[in-house]
Amino acid sequence: MIIFKGKKYGMVHTQNITLGHIRAVFFPRTFNEKYRYLGTSIWNENTDIFRALFPLVLALDYEAKPKHCPRWFLRFLHLFGSDNSIIRVRNRKLHNLENKLTRGIMFNDYKTKWSNYDLRISISAPAHLNNLADAIQTKFYKDGKCNELVEQIKKLDPDASIIWGSISRFEKQLEKLGNKTTIK
Repeated sequence: MIIFKGKKYGMVHTQNITLGHIRAVFFPRTFNEKYRYLGTSIWNENTDIFRALFPLVLALDYEAKPKHCPRWFLRFLHLFGSDNSIIRVRNRKLHNLENKLTRGIMFNDYKTKWSNYDLRISISAPAHLNNLADAIQTKFYKDGKCNELVEQIKKLDPDASIIWGSISRFEKQLEKLGNKTTIK
């Protein structure tokens, strides 16, 4: 049921606001609906990426949400000011108020590149939150690369002893196993 009809401004279209959008502002059901005002777009809550990004979103929420302002009001401003988007602006005054209250802190994007463990995070936030995002990226890459190398080692030698540590240690172990299999 459409409550507010979207408008067309040249090439820009605003979305129709439905009863479901209003419900999500006041009674969010999912993690994505609750923290949508930050720009989060983490849809599947049963993934490794969600588990990696969860603490970052909570830290962003802690920094962005003013103590005196309820979260539903920020979601309301995001819906009617920014059209639930990090790009579009539906109402400039409401959009500016949201940016002023949150101090411009937002979760821009995340993606995996080259492989499923090469996570890239883009946020607009103070330096300490950017450091947290970099640490999450590094840990996610290290764990994913180590798991990939362990799988390769186990394919060559199912009885190989695995001592968890650095990526370089696994690469050396894999290289030694590769040399042993070519000599035989």
